Amino acid sequence: MSAKRYDRELGIKTSGLREWARTDHYHRYEATPYEALDTLFRSYKIKKHYHVVDFGCGRGRVTFYIHRRFQVPVVGVEAHDKTYEEALDNKSSYRMKAKHIVAPIRLKYGLAEHYEVKPQDNCFYFFNPFSSKVFKKVLANIMASVKSHPRTIDLILYYPLPEYKQVIKEYPFQKINKIRVPGAQDTYEKFIIYRLLEPAGA
Repeated sequence: MSAKRYDRELGIKTSGLREWARTDHYHRYEATPYEALDTLFRSYKIKKHYHVVDFGCGRGRVTFYIHRRFQVPVVGVEAHDKTYEEALDNKSSYRMKAKHIVAPIRLKYGLAEHYEVKPQDNCFYFFNPFSSKVFKKVLANIMASVKSHPRTIDLILYYPLPEYKQVIKEYPFQKINKIRVPGAQDTYEKFIIYRLLEPAGA
């Protein structure tokens, strides 16, 4: 199914690219391909108790896709003002088509490293949205939350760059799956899923 047709089904508009005026730490907007998401979620299932955070959500493609497919709470975090406004417009039109889904869907404007990780947040999605320096801060925030409220968490990385993987090695995550996108020519075009297990007796 084409991206435009998928967008129509969800009632959203997410195609295209957007460059940042400053590109030192935050990367351009580019949505995860729908066919890649279909591949990911044939192998990896989001369970009913999951609360998903999509860092660098852009116009919200992953946010709305997960919300409709799994009907779990999802938060999208976006720092580009115009892109965030487009995500809000998409939410309004998406909700017209998804009135039956009770789970909340929230969009937060601001830098990813300023997002306050909630005790219920336990699944985090990244499509290379920012530099490894920002990723390190975000991951430190996640780990601080886990220390205060012990729980199992998953990280989903699409197009995982080596510097991201180096940051993750600083913590006791286990790589639980690697999912390649069929027909992809780029070696980075894959998903890696990491899990941090809740300590026994926590």
